[in-house]
Amino acid sequence: MAQDHGKCPVTKEELTMDDIVAVKTNKVVKPRQLQAASIPGLLGMFQNEWDAIMLSSFALEQQLHTARQELSHALYQHDAACRVIARLKKERDEARALLAQAERQIPASMAGAAPTAVVSNGKRAFEDEVGPDGKKIRPGINPVMIDELTECNTMLSAHRKKRQVPPTLASIDAIERYTQISSHPLHKTNKPGILSMDIHPSKDIIATGGIDTNAVLFDRPSGQILCTLTGHSKKITSLKFVPRDELFVTGSADKTVKIWQGSEEGNYNCIHTLKDHTAEVEAVTVHATQKYFVTASKDNTWCFYDIPSGSCLTQVGESSGQEGYTSASFHPDGLILGTGTTEAVVKIWDVKTQSNVAKFEGHVGPVTAMSFSENGYFLATAALDGVKLWDLRKLRNFRTISPYDSDTPTNSVEFDFSGSYLAVGGSDTRVYQVANVKLEWNLVKTLPDLSGTGKVTNVKFGTDAKYIAVGSMDRNLRIFGLPGEDDQMDDAKPSEK
Repeated sequence: MAQDHGKCPVTKEELTMDDIVAVKTNKVVKPRQLQAASIPGLLGMFQNEWDAIMLSSFALEQQLHTARQELSHALYQHDAACRVIARLKKERDEARALLAQAERQIPASMAGAAPTAVVSNGKRAFEDEVGPDGKKIRPGINPVMIDELTECNTMLSAHRKKRQVPPTLASIDAIERYTQISSHPLHKTNKPGILSMDIHPSKDIIATGGIDTNAVLFDRPSGQILCTLTGHSKKITSLKFVPRDELFVTGSADKTVKIWQGSEEGNYNCIHTLKDHTAEVEAVTVHATQKYFVTASKDNTWCFYDIPSGSCLTQVGESSGQEGYTSASFHPDGLILGTGTTEAVVKIWDVKTQSNVAKFEGHVGPVTAMSFSENGYFLATAALDGVKLWDLRKLRNFRTISPYDSDTPTNSVEFDFSGSYLAVGGSDTRVYQVANVKLEWNLVKTLPDLSGTGKVTNVKFGTDAKYIAVGSMDRNLRIFGLPGEDDQMDDAKPSEK
């Protein structure tokens, strides 16, 4: 202050640097804390400082963990966004490709070009051309195929006249003593219900299709599941073995049919996915040549397929919002096809011409199942009012079996391979002895429904009727037979169709 202004800040008198006197003081040492004056006090201080450091470290770790969680969440969101963008780009590219393909096909369809089939990765993409009436153009059943069907019919018909009941067939006394010998949970507990069933004609393998969208192949002698086929998005309504090439066909409520190829390891892989129907596929039936099969749907059409190529040769019927097919079966000789409808009508078709040659009326409710006898002239159909037996020679109903009350539908009907027994499934399972047109068909055995659901959905005879496989609306496959005779059934030689 004196150097800048030359005056004392207090008295305002003139000052020079020589008038200022330097003041010197001693450095005072800050006294120690009382607790630092002893060893226990020092230890306490160190403990407090250690605790403070640990608390700070814990807080930092918490902050680090929170930051990592936020970072992980942000990364997941980024990854999900990238996936959505990639999927949208893929769908956009596919839509552009389909649009370009459709633009190329419009001139070709107007010129009447033939349809071409593309098979890739087990999926069949049929580039069907559309005719002037809006229907897809099908190649049809050609004369060579018709000759093959006719030759097969001639051979089987001649052989059928010489058929005899095999001596190994289960006797009436044996069937009267049938009881449940095993029960196998094959399907999911959260979606129980077996809707379809088939038994391999030369192997003791039972296939079941369920509400859980799966088909399960079960080896009865060993009691083991061989494989579970997944791929359908809705319940499996029908399935059939094609033993000649170890193939397997499934039909589903998702409107598709899948053909599966068996491998040496026992697994099945989907080789064709058929998408020709516009409503639920209700029935699959395989021709005696094992080269063709038919599917029937609630869209009121049935399709005739070539198995090796997976191509639809012809589609018969008009799509209807009211009537539709609920069951179908080939005649054992292969030239006749039977179909059941939602309107309680049974239709008989000539396969060669795809024409409706007969129509059976009289049922109440949808025709849920049908079975041709191996004798060639009996047809059994099931509906809400029970089972009706038809004589194909005179095209008339000669007997009606009403095992249940009017509110209980009959869900399954099945002749055994010898044509000696008829099984009926509804609120229980009943086995009848097959007689002729004039004699009464006697009830041999009633097997109770042990599922507790009160609804038997499928009944199938094993080889020589040595056992009966039953499916219900629970998840279990039940086997009925003579107790203690499993070994005899295993050693029995299968009949060949």
